[in-house]
Amino acid sequence: MQLTDLPYSVLWHLKRMPERAAERGVPPAMMGWRWHARDPLDTYLARTGQKPAKTVLHPRRRGAAPLPCNAESRSELADDGALWGYAMRDVPDLVVGETWLARIADAGLVFFHTPKGDFFPAILTREGTSLECRETSYRPGHAPHAAMLAKGAREVQHFARATWILERAYHNHSHWLTAHLPKLLLLKERGLLGEVLMPQRRTPVMDASMRMLGIDPESFRRFDPARPIMVEELTLVGTDRFDPAHMRAVRRAFADPARADIPATRRVFISRAKSRGRRITNEAALWAMLDERGFEKVCMEDLPFPDQVALMQQTRVLLAPHGAGLTNMLFCPEGGHVVEMADPGFPNPNFYNLASGLGLHYWLLHEEAGEAPHPLDRDLTVDVAGVEEVLERIG
Repeated sequence: MQLTDLPYSVLWHLKRMPERAAERGVPPAMMGWRWHARDPLDTYLARTGQKPAKTVLHPRRRGAAPLPCNAESRSELADDGALWGYAMRDVPDLVVGETWLARIADAGLVFFHTPKGDFFPAILTREGTSLECRETSYRPGHAPHAAMLAKGAREVQHFARATWILERAYHNHSHWLTAHLPKLLLLKERGLLGEVLMPQRRTPVMDASMRMLGIDPESFRRFDPARPIMVEELTLVGTDRFDPAHMRAVRRAFADPARADIPATRRVFISRAKSRGRRITNEAALWAMLDERGFEKVCMEDLPFPDQVALMQQTRVLLAPHGAGLTNMLFCPEGGHVVEMADPGFPNPNFYNLASGLGLHYWLLHEEAGEAPHPLDRDLTVDVAGVEEVLERIG
């Protein structure tokens, strides 16, 4: 470590001190409820011996994905995966996580929203630890709800039995389709939808997608995310967000029988012209080329969700800058092509992972990114000739 790095190192350790104190048994109340000891689910179940505890429906397994169609070797793929827990380079043989159901006695559910509106849930055990699951983890923002639970405040919502499927940012288009719909399908197949908790407010996509699956969104019990919850017996559902089996199950569930024997032929360009960031600065030049090649330009936010699904079911080539709209490849028939235009400084592997699991041919184009405080807001300047070359190869 260089001497100039010392202040940053000291600051990092100071910030970690309250969390480390909680891990060593210091009562959360002494730290304003901002920290709780973290308890991985399997560790907690093994230590407490709760029965029935956890049922594994699909075990962990090694996946297998081809390289992007325009990559010649794995070394070309980014190995930076700090933000996502895995990197582009990991996708070809990524381990697919298990699918499970677990029951926890006397569990508390606490929440908070960021200023941007993102939702963060956490689960507190009756021993006062934070039950750690994917996209569900205790943070300092949960402190007000944790204090209400500890004091038995009248604001606490009570349920004898409940099933929890929500993760961070459930309202986000991509998270809802890939992390939450598979859980609902799983529970529907097992006749376990009756005790699922849903928030009071839901997005139009959430409601429309449930109705398309034959699930009435008004049938669920609702909770107020402004208040914590105490559940005597809580059922949790865990999935790997990009498990190919679940992604293909979602596609089958939305399949249109009338199109079973009709080949997909449409070529679609998803524009982000109406989005806050990752717009294409030279979209006019790109569109001039795409228009000549028979593409249709759409802004997904202009289409009701059923129309988005119908469009994708007819799409053979899907071209888009990195963004939630690309998640709609979930409804494209197997064998189609997905071309992602992305910022190489933000190598998010999720769409590569998703396309591979769906049996779609994935192409990755690195484009020039502009400046913005957050990587997700950087606009892209596209190499039009490079896009045209890929389209020539697709044919």
